[in-house]
Amino acid sequence: MPALVLDGKQLATRIEAELAARVAAIKARSGRTPILATLLVGADPASATYVKMKGTACRRVGMDSLKIELPNSTSTDELLEAIDQLNRNPDVHGILLQHPVPHQIDERACFDAIALEKDVDGVTCLGFGRMSMGEAAYGSATPAGIMTLLQAYDVPLAGKHAVVVGRSPILGKPMALMLLGADCTVTICHSRTRNLPDHIRQADIVIGAVGKPEFIKAEWIRDGAVVVDAGYHPGGIGDIELGPLKDRVSAYTPVPGGVGPMTIATLITQTVEAGEKLIG
Repeated sequence: MPALVLDGKQLATRIEAELAARVAAIKARSGRTPILATLLVGADPASATYVKMKGTACRRVGMDSLKIELPNSTSTDELLEAIDQLNRNPDVHGILLQHPVPHQIDERACFDAIALEKDVDGVTCLGFGRMSMGEAAYGSATPAGIMTLLQAYDVPLAGKHAVVVGRSPILGKPMALMLLGADCTVTICHSRTRNLPDHIRQADIVIGAVGKPEFIKAEWIRDGAVVVDAGYHPGGIGDIELGPLKDRVSAYTPVPGGVGPMTIATLITQTVEAGEKLIG
């Protein structure tokens, strides 16, 4: 039987239609529009493309975006000042600092300067801590989008063994905690894990979040597993060797069109939620 395709693009389109109605309700009730502010430091083409995509998504649901571009020479203090201005701006409801920033900037300090109520990308230590304790916070956009995708397709999670390959603070680590919160048994691996194939072979659910093209081989994944590929690399490939798996696994995310659209849909969803709370 062919595997179930976890179509993030299709789901994101449905989510955006729902968000457009919520944005229209905010406008009708208050006369104000939710605004996502994006901070882009430097001229990295990929980062500029991602920021543009997020601005386009805002417009699709009727939101506004405020794009702030700073030169590559920006210091940590200058970026912190820009973030502080956005924190204090009552017309800004969500703040996105595009990763990565130039080497001279203390990225963690700048992430953590974002006000919790505007941390719609889920990048602050405070937000991560609250999420891990089951308290109210906006989740990191990519893992939160993956959870939405799995739930939308009724993928069973409780009691399943999930193996997360990757340990980044905005993807692998929060992904593991979200799965744990959904009653999975979770193993966190990474590129230096010994006997990595053996760990992956035990998984009911495999999350590829290691950031290396086709690092996870198809032969490591058992028949019937659920495969979520959070990577994207030139040539339209992810972190997992997906080709040989499509007739063996029970469900998988395509690359592209799986996790990527859900990341943006989650960012926009959380900005709308922030707008609803901050506008009232």
